[in-house]
Amino acid sequence: MLVLFGWIFGWYLSFWLFTDPQQWILWALAPYYLASIYGIYVQLKANLPAAVRIRRTLRAHPWQILADVPRGLAKHPDALDDGVWFALEDPGRPGERVPLVFVDHARTYWWIRRIGGPRTKAELKAQIEPLWFAGDPRTVAVVAATGRGGRGPKRLHFLYQRGAVDRRGIPHQGGRVRSHGTG
Repeated sequence: MLVLFGWIFGWYLSFWLFTDPQQWILWALAPYYLASIYGIYVQLKANLPAAVRIRRTLRAHPWQILADVPRGLAKHPDALDDGVWFALEDPGRPGERVPLVFVDHARTYWWIRRIGGPRTKAELKAQIEPLWFAGDPRTVAVVAATGRGGRGPKRLHFLYQRGAVDRRGIPHQGGRVRSHGTG
């Protein structure tokens, strides 16, 4: 949210400077003015909805701190989608795991580097141990890395099962996974 306010403030500041009669300011700040319009659009289109989904999930589910969570870059055999995944314990069937795939690839580069493969450095993998988790892996969840000094979560990311939520990220009635094409 702070970034969104920064873009809006920058837009107003550059707009105010454009109304100044000095022509050099107009040409010097024109690229920033155009970039701030695009920045505001990106914040409203991508980051604000993700923040609302994360907040909604955290209101409904408490944080859990999980250690040694299985993860991978290749397709999980039980997942509907390809991509990077965490396998979390199914609350409905203790002892079994549900793959939670990074379906939306926006803002996932940081996570992909740390989940990694066999050549990923150990210090990168250690940045997501332990894993902060809130939600139900059968529907929606928020994952986060441990912050500096282990004080709290950082790098929050919203994850969902594609068939279990509507287009806004809200779980369907009963939280059951629907097959593709049924709604």
